[in-house]
Amino acid sequence: MLVDSHCHLDFPDFAEELDAVVDRARRAGVGRMVTICTYLSRFDRILAVAERYDDVLCSLGVHPHQAAEEIAGVSVERLVELSKHPKVIGLGETGLDYFYDKSPRDVQQECFRRHIRASLETGLPLIVHTRDADDDTMRIVREEAAGQPVNGLLHCFSSGRQLAEEALDFGFYISLSGIVTFKKSEDLRAIVKDVPLDRILVETDAPYLAPIPFRGKRNEPAYVAHTAACVAGVKGVDEAEMARISTENFFRLFPRAGSAEQAVA
Repeated sequence: MLVDSHCHLDFPDFAEELDAVVDRARRAGVGRMVTICTYLSRFDRILAVAERYDDVLCSLGVHPHQAAEEIAGVSVERLVELSKHPKVIGLGETGLDYFYDKSPRDVQQECFRRHIRASLETGLPLIVHTRDADDDTMRIVREEAAGQPVNGLLHCFSSGRQLAEEALDFGFYISLSGIVTFKKSEDLRAIVKDVPLDRILVETDAPYLAPIPFRGKRNEPAYVAHTAACVAGVKGVDEAEMARISTENFFRLFPRAGSAEQAVA
């Protein structure tokens, strides 16, 4: 069994064949999919997808690209209240994106801080997006945590070794997307080689970042198998073992998701 820990099934890319996309994932051995919230104002759409399928879970949060547009409606109290729905297993995706800077950096940071505070209050893990913002990402997490444990992951990891080490030292997990399969990703694969097996998750970020051999096409949850196979090769384990380990890691990080035994029952 595999888990696609990060996809966007509510996106228009899937609207006309969502049932078929989910069915292909199941036939590829994907037992759980997490459809990720990027607009708090559109959470009802996310929840509708999650409620439609027993094997789809969801998150709650605001992407840093949307922080300026959404910040007025983002409060710790609202995040805490909406996160009570049993399909919600994590908070995000949240974080910082200084590559595109689609929202002012101070607004991104404030939005991120509110998600961290909600995580501390609820115990739900953070799903962190970070791009060209390595130093500020972990600094803000540490500041808000103030010595308290915060669970979370760095999604679609493609940053440098220092951020990976800091995140791992803090207790975070590293989630790997199709980027790890790209020919140009030698540096990323070198970092992955040193990430402990018990801290690795896999994801698609579908419809984006399709792995080799589908690069350039629309991504979908079934393709997480190709990412997991690549990671297995980097880590020197067989594909079945990588599937087992990454699935166990997912359920350890996201206890509200249940267990692998429940997923295959």
